[in-house]
Order: sequence, then C-alpha cells, then structure tokens
Amino acid sequence: MVRFWDTSALVAIVVSEAATSRVRRWMAEDGVVVVWTLTRVEILSALARRRRAAPRAAARYLVARRELMDAWERWTEIAAVDLVRGHAERLVEGYPLRAADALHLGAALVASDGDPGSLEFVTLDEAQASAAEREGFRVLGP
Repeated sequence: MVRFWDTSALVAIVVSEAATSRVRRWMAEDGVVVVWTLTRVEILSALARRRRAAPRAAARYLVARRELMDAWERWTEIAAVDLVRGHAERLVEGYPLRAADALHLGAALVASDGDPGSLEFVTLDEAQASAAEREGFRVLGP
C-alpha cells in the first residue's frame, strides 16, 4: 500500500524522537513515499530551529539535513497546488487543523485520486490523524 507522509512523521525519521524506531520501521516497509511539495521546507525549518536551540548538536542536524535531501530525491512529490488548496480550504472549515496540516491532508486527497482508502496517511499529529480518518484514510500514527 502507498503511504502519504506528513512532516511530523518525516522529522522523526531524521531526528531521534520517541516515535523514531516505529516511524523508521514504517518507512522501511514503504515502497513509495508520497509527500506534499512544501514538506521539505517544513522539515528544514524544524531542523534549523533545533540547530539554533542546541548549537552543540549542529553537526548532527547538518547530517539529518543531508539525509533528508538525499531521501527527497526518491520520494513522490504532490505539487498540484490549486487542487491541494481547494481540498485544504474545505478541510479547515470542517476540522480543527492548522493550515499546513490541512495542506498535507489536501495533498493526500489529491494523491489518492478521490479514493482515500487507497492510501495510508502517516502522521504523529493527533488532530490531523483524526481528520484523516474521518476523510477515509487508514492512519498510521499517534
């Protein structure tokens, strides 16, 4: 099954967190990683914030950045901004989502080509997981 990956889960791939081993196992099982086109900016932002907060760990975050950039080349990117935006606008009206989370879920809807049951949605965000389930996705996450 194809999986759509949210930023929260992808950060745990490159930075050690409580969920890292579980998320890395999911990644190892996934043949086709699908992401929203702006996910890379979100992950780079998260890494830069952590690097600034912990300057002594800067080298570790630079390695994580390189790992992300290498992996990005193998992932399938959803870049249909107009379609994603349309879904996201509906989603923010119906669910308590932040804009970025609605855009991820909108991108997953585009990736599913109208059949959310055809994708698994990977997230560590509770509100996003709940909305994804209500939209018909099988959720791997929190």
